[in-house]
Amino acid sequence: MLSPTPRKIPLSSFVSIVHLILISISISISISQIAMADSSESTPSSGVTPASSETAVYIVHTDQDNSNEDPEAYHVRTLASVLGSEEAAKGALIYSYKTAMHGFSAKLTPGQGAEISKQPGVLQVVKSQTVQLHSATASFG
Repeated sequence: MLSPTPRKIPLSSFVSIVHLILISISISISISQIAMADSSESTPSSGVTPASSETAVYIVHTDQDNSNEDPEAYHVRTLASVLGSEEAAKGALIYSYKTAMHGFSAKLTPGQGAEISKQPGVLQVVKSQTVQLHSATASFG
């Protein structure tokens, strides 16, 4: 009986697979950082949903900045345009996304989230949510 010959994977396919794995790891790390920021927020003992003036974590998806400006500086500048100062922006900024997507996460009120969405270069603003995975394994194919 002949044993099957192993298939050779083209280098370009291998590079693509490695790239997808690195993106997945980057997203996983970002999600865990956001989850930690979410869990650090205090929840009222009454269990009542916080008032609309309280902050929550928002993910802000931006256009790729084509200038030579550092992405984090661009994110701080975008936040400062709504929060009123660079100091407030740096205090609200949680994470700058630079690999899998362009954007940042920040602690904002719903009104500030709505205002950020109107800024030039901002594509989408989404309130962060913690979700539960239904499976520990992934099936491809």
